Amino acid sequence: MVKHQPLQVYERQLCLSCLTGIYGCRWKRYQRSHDDTTKWECMWFLILIATFSLLLIWLYFWVEARNDFNEFNWSLYNRSGVWNDGTITVLAMTAAGFTYTAFLMVLALGHIALGQQLNLHWIHKIGVTAALLGTVVGMISVSQTWGEEWDIIAISLQATGPFLHIGAVIAVTALAWLIAGQVARAERMWFQAALLLFYAGTLLMLYLVPLAIKSPCIMNRGDLKTRPDIIGHQGAPMLAPENTMMAFQKAIQLKVSGLETDVTISVDGVPFLLRDRTLRRTTNVNQVFPDRQFDVASMFNWTDLQALNAGQWFIKDNPFWTVGSLSKGDLVRAENQSLCSLEDFLQLAAVSNCSVVFRLRRPPPGHPHHMSWINDTLETVLSSGIQQKLVMWTPDTDRKLVREVAPGFQQTSTQKQSPAAARQRGVSRLLLRYNRASAPDVRALFTHNVSLTLYTVNKPWLYSVLWCSGVPSVSSDAPHILNKVPYPIWLMTPDEYCLSWVITDLVSIITVVGIFVFQKWRMSGIRSYNPEQIMLSAAVRRSSRDVNIMKEKLIFSGAQTSPPEALSTFQCLKSPHPIPPTPPHPSV
Repeated sequence: MVKHQPLQVYERQLCLSCLTGIYGCRWKRYQRSHDDTTKWECMWFLILIATFSLLLIWLYFWVEARNDFNEFNWSLYNRSGVWNDGTITVLAMTAAGFTYTAFLMVLALGHIALGQQLNLHWIHKIGVTAALLGTVVGMISVSQTWGEEWDIIAISLQATGPFLHIGAVIAVTALAWLIAGQVARAERMWFQAALLLFYAGTLLMLYLVPLAIKSPCIMNRGDLKTRPDIIGHQGAPMLAPENTMMAFQKAIQLKVSGLETDVTISVDGVPFLLRDRTLRRTTNVNQVFPDRQFDVASMFNWTDLQALNAGQWFIKDNPFWTVGSLSKGDLVRAENQSLCSLEDFLQLAAVSNCSVVFRLRRPPPGHPHHMSWINDTLETVLSSGIQQKLVMWTPDTDRKLVREVAPGFQQTSTQKQSPAAARQRGVSRLLLRYNRASAPDVRALFTHNVSLTLYTVNKPWLYSVLWCSGVPSVSSDAPHILNKVPYPIWLMTPDEYCLSWVITDLVSIITVVGIFVFQKWRMSGIRSYNPEQIMLSAAVRRSSRDVNIMKEKLIFSGAQTSPPEALSTFQCLKSPHPIPPTPPHPSV
C-alpha cells in the first residue's frame, strides 16, 4: 500500500520572505519569480545605484566638511540674518537618505544572489526619487553658495585615498560572488561576455587607481619638515566667545604662536574686534539698543559698545557644540565677556610674545574715519608697545606708507600670488584659505623665502596633510585639538605604499578567481527543468535547492498534468526509486 504525501510541502525561507516582502511587498510564495527582471525594473535598479552613489559622495563631502561647519553656518547667517546651525539638518537628512538607499541596495543584491526577479515597490520608487532629487538640489545649492568647499573632497583624498582604495577593492572583490553567479546562471553567451568584460574592466581600473593617488604623506620620514605653528583664529572660539579677552587668554594658555582677529573702527575712532558687520549675532544689542540692532557696528561709539555683553550668545547658541565641556567657572566667565579693543588685544599679545595678524575692515562712507582708517589703526598698533616684528600687516591700502612708518611689520597679503610678484610688492607672507595653496605652491614659496599661513584648519587629518606638504603655519579655531597631534596621523614611504598596493591587488585577484571557479562548479548541476525531464530523471539524487525549484515549476508553471500525475511526480521526487502507479480497485 502506497502512502500518499501532501501536494505542497514548503520549507520555511524567512530570509527570502523578508527580501521579497520588504523590497517589493511580495510576501506570498506564489508572488515570487525566478523569471528575468523586466527592463522597467532594471532601469529602477540603475536609478537606485545612481542615487546610492550620489548619496555616498554627498555624505563623504559633509563628513569631511566638518572642518568648516562654523564657516558654513556663518555664511548662512550672512544671507538670512538669523543664526542657525544648518549642519544638523543637512547631516540628519543625508544620513537618513544614505541609510535608506543602502538598505535597498542590500535587498536588491540579495535578490540577485538568490536568482529572484527584481520588483521594487512603488513606495520605494517614490522614496528613491525623493532622495535623488533632494541630493541633486543640495549639490546645486552648495555649488552656488559655497562652491569653494567642493575642494575639500580632493584635499581629503590625499589623507583617505590609500585607505579608500583598499576598501573599494574589497567591496568589488566581494561582488565577484554575485557576478560569478549571474554568469553561471545566464543562458545568453553575449550577456556572459559583457558582464565579465565590465567586471574585469572595473577591477583593472581599481587596481591601477594608486597610480593617480598623490598624497604628500607618502614620503620618506627624513623629509618631513617641522611641525606647523598654530595661530589662534579669533582666540580659542571653541572654549570661549570669539574675539574676547577670555578667548585670547585661552589660546595663549595653549601655547599658540600667534593670534588672528578682525578689526573695525568705532564712530569715535577706537579700533575694536568684531567679525560681523553688525552686532546682532555676538552681542545683546537687540536688548540694549533695539532700535539700532541692524546698524553697522562701526556706527556705534566706544562707550555704547562697552555696554554690550559679548558672551551670552556663546552659551545660548553653542556654535561649536563645546559649551557642555566647560567648567562652571568658565561658563560664568564666558557669560560676562565684553567687546575687546585692538589696544587691549595688542597689549596681551605683547606680554605673551605672540604674533598678531588681523584683517582691517574699512568704515562705510559717511563715517568720520572713512578716509583715515589706516592711519588710525597704525597709530594704535605703534602706541600699544608690541614689537613690530610680531605684527603681520594685511591691508593692501597705503602699504608703501606703512612700510615707511613701520619697517619692522611683516607685510602680509590675503591674495594668492607668485613668489616673484609677492617679493616685488614687498610682501613676505601670504595668508590664504587652505584650499588655495597646493603642495607645489608651498614648495615654491619656501624656495623664495615667502612664508605661508593657511586658514582655517580644525581637523587633525587636514593638519597632518598640510604638515606633510611643508606648510609652516596654520590658523585654527581648535588649537586645543591640534596641540594633541604630535605627528602626522599616518606617514608611509613610497616602498611601503607600493608593497601594500601590490599585496591588496594580488589577494583580490586570487579571491576573484577562486570565487568564479567555485560558483561555476556549484551552479554546473542546476539547469532549467520541465515536468517531463523531472519524471525521467526522478531516480537521480538532487540537492534540496534543485528539488525546491522542481516543485515550484510543477505547481506554478501551469503544467498540463492531472493531479494524480503531479502527485506521482512528487512521490518520485521524495523516493530514490520510481514508484509504480496504484492499480485500480477491483470494483472499478
